[in-house]
Amino acid sequence: MTEVAFAKTFLSALDARPIKLSADHVEDPKSYPPRSAYILPKMSRQMSKRKAVPTAPGSERSLTVAIKSLRNPPLDIKLSSQTLNTSILDVKNVVAEQTSIPVDKIKMLYKKKPVVDSKVLKDLVAEGETSVEFSVMILGGAAATAKKLDAEADVQTDVAQGQSGQETIESAEFWDDLKGFLSQRIRDEKQTGELFRTFQEAWKANS
Repeated sequence: MTEVAFAKTFLSALDARPIKLSADHVEDPKSYPPRSAYILPKMSRQMSKRKAVPTAPGSERSLTVAIKSLRNPPLDIKLSSQTLNTSILDVKNVVAEQTSIPVDKIKMLYKKKPVVDSKVLKDLVAEGETSVEFSVMILGGAAATAKKLDAEADVQTDVAQGQSGQETIESAEFWDDLKGFLSQRIRDEKQTGELFRTFQEAWKANS
């Protein structure tokens, strides 16, 4: 191989190899090749913006709330026209009013998961849904309901019948009932006697 042929082969081999630039290389701006501005391609169809539909006062979207429980006690309650800002605590209060179950014994479940009282309906339902269903877990079961009913029965008292007014106060039965009531409430014999005498003396002073 002649020297000229060797030189040509060597130079062609050098041209085929990629050019490696040093880390501190700075290219002369005057030697930049002309480049046109890069423009993104246009979309075939322009995206439409979602327009918020204004709602008139009093025409907010409402939901139908279904509350079910297959356990003891069984429940099947439907609440219509509930606003999106109705909280879980509000729903529990309605259930408590209709079933006489204490609010603290009611646990609401949405999709088998407990829901905190501070949540509102719009945090749970998707756009366009008109109903939502909750499962209810009663802590203590039927015992909680029975305890609530027993407490309400204790509060209720029978209406006295028969004599009334001055005749009733002058009867010995009235004072015996009053003393028994004070003894049951105060549970202290000495204080009961003092308060009972105070009532009697005050009545005698005014009669």
